[in-house]
Amino acid sequence: MSILADVARIAGVSKSTASRALSGRGYVSDDTRHRVEAAAAELGYVVSTAAASLVTGRTRNVGVVIPYINRWYFGEVLEGIESALIRAGYDLTLYRLSTDIDLRRRVFDYFLVRKRVDAVISVAIALSQHEVQMLEALGKPLVGIGGRIEGIPSLSIDDVETARLATEHLLSLGHRRIMHIGGDQNEQMDFRVHSQRYVGFRRALDAAGVGIEDDFRDADFSIQGGYAAGLAVLGDPRTRPTAIFAGCDEIAIGIMTAARQLGIAIPAELSIIGVDGHPLAEMHGLTTLTQNPGDQGRRAVEMLLAQLEGAPATESVAAPTEHLVLPTTLTVRTSTAVRREPAAARV
Repeated sequence: MSILADVARIAGVSKSTASRALSGRGYVSDDTRHRVEAAAAELGYVVSTAAASLVTGRTRNVGVVIPYINRWYFGEVLEGIESALIRAGYDLTLYRLSTDIDLRRRVFDYFLVRKRVDAVISVAIALSQHEVQMLEALGKPLVGIGGRIEGIPSLSIDDVETARLATEHLLSLGHRRIMHIGGDQNEQMDFRVHSQRYVGFRRALDAAGVGIEDDFRDADFSIQGGYAAGLAVLGDPRTRPTAIFAGCDEIAIGIMTAARQLGIAIPAELSIIGVDGHPLAEMHGLTTLTQNPGDQGRRAVEMLLAQLEGAPATESVAAPTEHLVLPTTLTVRTSTAVRREPAAARV
């Protein structure tokens, strides 16, 4: 008797049901799956993925292409993807793409095409039409995170709308000298996130009929980048803004650190708002627009499974070529407050 047959006997199911439960292919109830997995663990039985691949033509491995692995947003997205894939019985192979064109070509022409992955998730990388067509021709489903990719299901927040809402929050508090400190407009990430957030910022100011001439500074998307920009912007009280919309929470936290070093009270003298929902935001009392990157990763896996396995559609699963826009949530803390006129101005 085979070990699989022993697993089936202990679990009280047929051999074919045990096989489906362990391979993840085909429907079995959660209770049956748990019984089969417990029986397999008791016997030390492990499914051979190589053997299953020869039979099914599937590797149960998903390729993820991503531009950074050492930044908070991307790490959170990866964690969401990984946890969802593991629950679904899939492995993950990670490919970090830089701005090197030759490296990108090698990843797509060799690793994703010739290596054995069943599908691809693209994180904040705008795939070209050629790359999409090449993978689709090989029957590899695709999902994009971070922006709209023509012809494949994708999801993102609305960066323009998010920036507009953040700026409108500052305007609602009476601030008129508002500055945006965000990513370098000349060194754009894919989907032009930096410029989209500046567009949303300007739309809010233009609609309110206010703004300052010198309304933007670029910064690295990090606490250190925000700190350096904060020191440069806040040093002169004659040109200092009363409020800042930061391109991400880490920039905002760096600015707050610089402000406190310069003796500027937050929020009495300076209000600051960010974007992300970073774990450090609550500790620093930072008002922010939360975007839940881990949830973005999990939803991308749901979209992928809908293509790979015909999983039932849910509210979070886009149609084959649909773009899903995810909401951001305003969380107001102590870094923003109603603008108060200096005592000299009230006299």
